[in-house]
Amino acid sequence: MKKLLLPALLACTAAAAVLPTADAVAQAVCPAAPAPIVVQGTITTNTTWTRNNVYLLRDFVYVENGATLTIESGTIIKGEKSTKGTLIIKQGARIEANGTATQPIVFTSNEPAGQRARGDWGGLILCGRAPINQAGTPTIEGGVQAVYGGTDPNDNSGTLRYVRIEFPGIAFQPNSEINGLTLGGVGAGTTIDYVQVAYSGDDSFEWFGGTVNAKHLVAIAATDDDFDTDFGFTGKVQYAVTLRDPNSADVSGSTAFESDNDGQSSTLTPRTAPVFSNVTAILPNPIGATANFTRAMHLRRNTSISIFNSVFSGWPQGLTLDGSTTQANATAGTLVLKNNVMAAMATPYSQQSGGTYDVAGFWTSNANTTYTNASDLGLNADNFVFQQFYAPNFTLPAASPLVSGAAFADAKLAGGFFDNVAYRGAFGPAGTTNWAAGWTNFNPQVTCYNVAAQTLAAKSASDQVQGLGVFPNPAAGAAKVSFELKRPGSVTVRVLDVTGRTVAVVKENLKLGAGQQHIELPATLKNGLYTAAVQTEETSQAVRFEVSK
Repeated sequence: MKKLLLPALLACTAAAAVLPTADAVAQAVCPAAPAPIVVQGTITTNTTWTRNNVYLLRDFVYVENGATLTIESGTIIKGEKSTKGTLIIKQGARIEANGTATQPIVFTSNEPAGQRARGDWGGLILCGRAPINQAGTPTIEGGVQAVYGGTDPNDNSGTLRYVRIEFPGIAFQPNSEINGLTLGGVGAGTTIDYVQVAYSGDDSFEWFGGTVNAKHLVAIAATDDDFDTDFGFTGKVQYAVTLRDPNSADVSGSTAFESDNDGQSSTLTPRTAPVFSNVTAILPNPIGATANFTRAMHLRRNTSISIFNSVFSGWPQGLTLDGSTTQANATAGTLVLKNNVMAAMATPYSQQSGGTYDVAGFWTSNANTTYTNASDLGLNADNFVFQQFYAPNFTLPAASPLVSGAAFADAKLAGGFFDNVAYRGAFGPAGTTNWAAGWTNFNPQVTCYNVAAQTLAAKSASDQVQGLGVFPNPAAGAAKVSFELKRPGSVTVRVLDVTGRTVAVVKENLKLGAGQQHIELPATLKNGLYTAAVQTEETSQAVRFEVSK
């Protein structure tokens, strides 16, 4: 919950979130958009949206009490920019959005490739009847007419599985925003698994009370917070990853976790006490001069959130225990942080109250670890570079200290929801399943969404080349192209200019073994935009980079 007005946010995104240029857009060979099926007003009876159509949300679209909206796998739903199209699932209604790994469901901007931006449309809002700590059934924030909250912890608002939400997030008035995915009083009967929010103009995920659980969440390049919990949320979340755009943050300060019991630090119950485990939150450095990133974890206003087996890297501050009530919860053991890791924080521990609470002692006495440098985490290099043209390989190299150290003995992790894994962070060692591969899209700016059921970005059918990137980018001189080769093979590396002309053949039919590869690019390249192309017997992939001397 932040303090932005829509005009201010739009001005900010116009300045900071103008995404790739025309040469990048040229990657998306896209036919003209067909006439969509326009959806507006209310849905009062059971309705199915099918993958052979493209749907357009116009203004606020409500699914009313008693109605179920079923969305087939592979369906594309766009939000109209001029009316800030938004989909709201009201109390007693359900959404059954069951995508698959090969046919995810996509909610995205209606703008053409290359012209999309944060806040192009509203987002997805679910309102349920699970307990919250606010009186009665308040209206969900964001300017919509839908109430939430109740007495049924097992209330069922439906299913979100293999769903992407791209370019949402609008602030209509102070402390009243539509996020990528807004969950108000949503109950534990609801299924949320494999959901990505990309380029949200506000938070990626925000929970207002409720008991819903979730696994496999992806938050990419939000403006504000990644995971925001308020008003008595008590659900559980395992496996979540966030990668931030270091040049885009909210004017009020952007975090990985922001958590409050409510805005008044009250003792109202249920207390905000969600349990998160196996989260990876990365802010690549250096941070842009105008980007207002504050802290990885801002725990405040009497929250009792607990976080286990997670890793945080790159924020100016790591953990802030804000206020005496929150600190008292830490002392009492209702707020628990265990077996976590943070790295590359200029100020690892802080408090906002001006008191003398030993935040560092709380952290270090609970099997948490602090590293000085991001490199100490032993992650793949592409995890620390935000680019629009590749998907990072988040699985853990064998030498990473994160491959072990997790623990699930704490009572807050009991009950059977959490998988008992050895590793810390959202992903296991190399060779285990990369659950973010395939269905996600780290490059929605240039993806063509004008063909019904075509919801995956153009990807190679082969997994031979993983984690392709150029480092540093922009380059002031010498740079390297880095990637993982899954199997031994011959590799050719070329550099192309913006017209597609080859300006350098760096390596030709170079025989390489499996594993991480780092190949130097010419230091003589002039200022400009280039493409590094990597070709093997199985696949060809490319990544854009800039030379700025």
